[in-house]
Amino acid sequence: MEPKAIGGIIVTLVLVIFALSVVIAIIRSVLQVHQGYTYIIERLGKYHKTLTPGLHFLVPFIDSVRQRIDMREQVVPFPPQPVITSDNIVVNIDTVIYYQVTQPEAATYEIADPMSAIEQLAVTTLRNIIGSMDMEQALTGRDQINGQLRGVLDEATGRWGIRVSRVELKAIDPPATVQSAMEQQMKAERDRRAAILTAEGVKQSAILTAEGEKQSAILRAEGQAQSTILKAQGESRAILQVFDAVHRGNADPKLLSYEYIKTLPLIANSASSKLWIVPTELTAALDSVTKGFTGKAPEEEIKVDFGSEGEISDTLANTVLPDIDEALANAKGEADRATSEAEESGTRSGKPADKQDLLGQQPN
Repeated sequence: MEPKAIGGIIVTLVLVIFALSVVIAIIRSVLQVHQGYTYIIERLGKYHKTLTPGLHFLVPFIDSVRQRIDMREQVVPFPPQPVITSDNIVVNIDTVIYYQVTQPEAATYEIADPMSAIEQLAVTTLRNIIGSMDMEQALTGRDQINGQLRGVLDEATGRWGIRVSRVELKAIDPPATVQSAMEQQMKAERDRRAAILTAEGVKQSAILTAEGEKQSAILRAEGQAQSTILKAQGESRAILQVFDAVHRGNADPKLLSYEYIKTLPLIANSASSKLWIVPTELTAALDSVTKGFTGKAPEEEIKVDFGSEGEISDTLANTVLPDIDEALANAKGEADRATSEAEESGTRSGKPADKQDLLGQQPN
């Protein structure tokens, strides 16, 4: 091949290489930054600027991208860490940290490995916090632990351009023996609470039963008293009416003697009568009957003084029986009142729950 032809090929190759270099330089000079990210640009090895989302142009072979930083909030879970409480119990704690980069330049040049630094700082701070608490406080004081841990991490990572927004304890696992003891303690507290509630229920039931029996006895006694009064008033009015009828009929001794004789067989037929005594008035009654049937007038007229008619009439008028419906309404009102008093007494007699008894049921 002639030297001229070889020279032409070399020139062509040089032109092609130059064209490719220009194309590559143009491609590298155009940089597109997506939303939520920032780029750290260095010029000749020195920090030059921070590119925000959008289209940017760089100087080829002079400007370079040092780091691509995600500006969104990040979630980093840390593996379980053994921590000793103040009462010498080892617990394993899982921690989750939420952080966000606020200053890309500081996050790039102030700390070499920010995630490793945050993890170690979280572990040491967590051990200091848990070491000042006992087991019960560590289990129930998660909010306190989260607040203290977040304050320490946020203060330390602020100069790194990182903001720790939240710190959460995902799990606090005590040893199996401690868990078994806690379950037994909780079961004992629940059994004690159940026994107290049962005793309170039995007590209130007994009080209500006693109050009910008391009010029932009172009502029965009042009913019997009312019944006795009504019965006595009825018998009193009947007796007065009988005597009034006898007085108005002007019964003579013959009729009275006859009625007296009719009553004697009833007395004799009684099963409890072992000895029958004949009263002295029987002979006088027989004499009256004999004289009545023989037509002979008695030597002396027998008179019965019932008093004036006006006095008996007034007595009968003053003897007034209460209305049945009114008496039933009064009895029903007394029964309702007694029932209300019994329920109120039983309700007030119940002892309210003591707050000390609830401590075993609440985690705090």
